[in-house]
Amino acid sequence: MNFRSNRLGAAGRRLLAVVAAFATLAGIAVADDGRPQPVAMIFDTDLGNDVDDAMALAVIHALADRGQCELLAVTVTKDNPYAGACVDLLNTFYGRPDIPVGVVRDGMAPQDHKYIRQLATASDGGRPRYPHDLTSGADAPEAVGLLRKTLAGQPDGSVVIVQVGFSTNLARLLDSKPDSNSPLDGKTLVGQKVKLLSIMAGAFTPELAARHFCEYNVKIDVPNARHVIHRWPTPVVFSGWEIGNAIQYPAESVLEDFGYVPHHPVAEAYDLYRGRKNRQPTYDLTSVLYAVRPDRGYFDLSPPGRVIVEDDGFVRFQPEANGRHRYLIASPEQVARVQEALVMLTSQPPSGKRP
Repeated sequence: MNFRSNRLGAAGRRLLAVVAAFATLAGIAVADDGRPQPVAMIFDTDLGNDVDDAMALAVIHALADRGQCELLAVTVTKDNPYAGACVDLLNTFYGRPDIPVGVVRDGMAPQDHKYIRQLATASDGGRPRYPHDLTSGADAPEAVGLLRKTLAGQPDGSVVIVQVGFSTNLARLLDSKPDSNSPLDGKTLVGQKVKLLSIMAGAFTPELAARHFCEYNVKIDVPNARHVIHRWPTPVVFSGWEIGNAIQYPAESVLEDFGYVPHHPVAEAYDLYRGRKNRQPTYDLTSVLYAVRPDRGYFDLSPPGRVIVEDDGFVRFQPEANGRHRYLIASPEQVARVQEALVMLTSQPPSGKRP
């Protein structure tokens, strides 16, 4: 019995070595037992300007429930007190009320827009519809300090940052000085701790280039977008506007797949922002999906190169053999496959206990 177990163990170790080798080539961290480790993620979002941020956070929690992702922190680039509150609300709904939330100070887009105030203040019979502890971003820590603290506590080269909003927080992170969290300046800290920045920004098709199309996340805050894109020290993968626009979230899912609770914050946000009978582009969701599952063939990648941000927010991709930048490409077959994956993940019920 012991001899057979030892033989199986040796074969198993050889198999695990092969698995680990292939995972390393794909950029996936593996544990000693050969299983892929959860992607350690920081999510930087302008939640409230569109509903895809809330949907992307739902995808993150679904992937975390599957053991594929660990959400370390969420930082907010929308300078509105209800934006951070809604992040905490969603984290609480999905069973992770203690995820740290940091918010921008003196940032962009302070308007309520269509759903964050409504979600954060919704009540039924005098009780909060969606319980959460953080009722105002004014009570949350400042984003750059939280970013530095979170990065400093992680192993080198282990963190994936997903940015799906403005570049304010990450630009300020790059410029940050040594502090009690780390003796390193911001750019050095990023270079040491981050392995990938997955960013929803820009547009990369010839048709959009011919129109001189300027994507919202870049054009709304060009100086900070340029600062991050030009100076970020690790590999960067861009999900351009054309990717999320091609992969539309179907209204049928919102109508049919979220009824496992009387009130669902993502479905309610969708209804307030887009209307339940309308499709929604999946801009931010694609950056999350690639960040956690880069090896699933959901997307192709451009050759390496360098993204250049012009004064008006227009971005150009310049191929370079040793460039750190790439952008996502999706064939019609991949569009259909990604849409299916995103519907399943966005509508997946939480596995943990909720208040």
